[in-house]
Amino acid sequence: MSKILLVEDDEVTNFLSKSVLKSAGFEKIDEALNGMEAYERIQIECPDIIFLDINMPVMDGWEFLEEKKEKAQCENVKIIMLTSSPHPADKKKARSYPCVIEYFEKPLTNEKVEKLKTMI
Repeated sequence: MSKILLVEDDEVTNFLSKSVLKSAGFEKIDEALNGMEAYERIQIECPDIIFLDINMPVMDGWEFLEEKKEKAQCENVKIIMLTSSPHPADKKKARSYPCVIEYFEKPLTNEKVEKLKTMI
């Protein structure tokens, strides 16, 4: 079973995302409230999948991706951007990171998780 890390500063969004993931059969789900907290966690243990928001305090999603890339942390992790940003520039920027396999706008839904299951 895949280990998942939700990186999102909104606890309600985390609760809803965890509910969707659990209903899809994922059980090992952890959460971090910002990129810095997530980066500290991946130094201890690499998840299989990270759901990453862009706009967060302390360290945002882009800063997290840069830090992860620079330090070559968890190179095999698959990252799904889960954000409220519909901006084409953000989607293009996300595609520039090889570890980012998908870009979803919030909220996470059963349909989006089913799509991911075919990719992982």
